[in-house]
Amino acid sequence: MVQYSHPLNIQMIKQPTPVTAEGYKLTWRQRKLIVRACANENSIVFLPLRNQDMLVNCLKRSPITLIKLDLALGESRLKSWADACLSAEKPVYLRLHQNPSAPQKKRPQLWYMKRALDWAVAALLLILLSPMLLCLAGLIRMVSPGPIFFKQWRVGERGKLFQIIKFRTMIVGAERLHHQLMCNQDGLHKLQDDPRITPLGRWMRKYSLDELPQLLNVLRGEMSLVGPRPWALYDAVRINPELQPRLNALPGITGAWQVESRSHLRDLNLVNRGDLKYLHTWSIKQDLKFLLLTIPKVLTGFGAY
Repeated sequence: MVQYSHPLNIQMIKQPTPVTAEGYKLTWRQRKLIVRACANENSIVFLPLRNQDMLVNCLKRSPITLIKLDLALGESRLKSWADACLSAEKPVYLRLHQNPSAPQKKRPQLWYMKRALDWAVAALLLILLSPMLLCLAGLIRMVSPGPIFFKQWRVGERGKLFQIIKFRTMIVGAERLHHQLMCNQDGLHKLQDDPRITPLGRWMRKYSLDELPQLLNVLRGEMSLVGPRPWALYDAVRINPELQPRLNALPGITGAWQVESRSHLRDLNLVNRGDLKYLHTWSIKQDLKFLLLTIPKVLTGFGAY
């Protein structure tokens, strides 16, 4: 075995035999680290560290300014790397093909206007709704032990991974039961009678109250008020390759899927094709229409669970 030195200062090994799926192939380009799943013969691979703190420390000491991850790594390893990048304060992205129909490229001036409206409206709503937010936080604290907020990795603009913020509606540790409950779900991982949801959480979900903290994601520039659904990692890794450019889009709190279909449409391909159509025909007028349509949908609990 031959050791190689590199910016992460982690042992790499030249494999004379095919590499197992547990290895990574690392590439450096202009202070960017690209992490791929490695399954080829005679590849230089990074063997996964048993201690996550070691990876965090290596990332902190390295000159790398950005990490890009291949979707082929799979959900668990994507999450592991994302957690390490968060601790090391390094931005992390999915490695994707660009979407040529992105509205910010086709109509940049209107897009800047949309982003300014996002920030202004989100800030105003947070101020106006602050008493309700405090009451909901107090209710969660009283009826369900554990944190008030739920954070989860989602795919944002240009494939950047960010942590979405919601009010917690499930029992503590619900994520560990996710795949056990969703093993038979071919489409979106949503279950109408999910046993992990608390009684208060079910009521909050019906009226989309759990999504109000996402206004903080809008203020941070990670989301828009209107846009495609923000994909979780367990959904993103199952998207067909030809539809993966959709993952470049800036996600929204509400949008076409939320007001037209929501949980009634759980086919991943159809949802993504609808999102690509929205991006291709995007306009501020269309966004305003979706915002107005959201109000009656929320009040009636349309498709929410």
